[in-house]
Amino acid sequence: MFAILSLGFLLGMQHALEPDHIAAVSSIAARRSNVTDIVKHGLTWGLGHTLTLFVFAGAAILLGHAIPDTVAQPIETAVGIMLVGLGAHVWWRLWRDRVHFHAHSHGDGASHFHAHSHAGETVPHARAPHAHAHGFRWRTLLVGLMHGMAGSAALLVLTVSQAPSPVIGLGYVALFGIGSMIGMGALSSVIAVPLAASARWLTWANRALQVAVGAVTIAIGIHSIIENAFT
Repeated sequence: MFAILSLGFLLGMQHALEPDHIAAVSSIAARRSNVTDIVKHGLTWGLGHTLTLFVFAGAAILLGHAIPDTVAQPIETAVGIMLVGLGAHVWWRLWRDRVHFHAHSHGDGASHFHAHSHAGETVPHARAPHAHAHGFRWRTLLVGLMHGMAGSAALLVLTVSQAPSPVIGLGYVALFGIGSMIGMGALSSVIAVPLAASARWLTWANRALQVAVGAVTIAIGIHSIIENAFT
């Protein structure tokens, strides 16, 4: 029993390092510069992932039936669509907040160009990014919930075949989820360092990182859609 539960915890940590999980959390963290906030987003993703996984996997274990491919594949496709949306949102924020130039005229007839950015103009002060650092991260939780639904089918194949009883199976799922939370928290710490440093001192590097994060997230999402919707 101990071996099975330990395996669940370790596989949960490894599960957090899957490309689609990394892409999702990276795209959410891309515009943030506070290390603590980024790590909290990673942990919130892990919480959502664990909650859905426990509900879906727990129900399947108690009923004795794994999630069929006819259900699992549409969920995986939905996750792919979500990833494309997250990556596109990163690019949209960069375009919205881009620096550009305006001609400006004075009353004496003199005119000149000045740099201008719309960063923050389209978001009311009460909803500005810094305000979210003090509230619950609902969007990140939703992303984690979606990933939990998508990952439960593969998990159940091992759980149902190895667990000697439903109670141990549920314990396996719980430890798997806790492991995924810890793994994503640790990964978020690694993601946070270059994002925070570049946002504070190297704006051009931060923008390049955001472009790369958006591109990789979209690519992984498209791959997931093709793999599940057209096979």
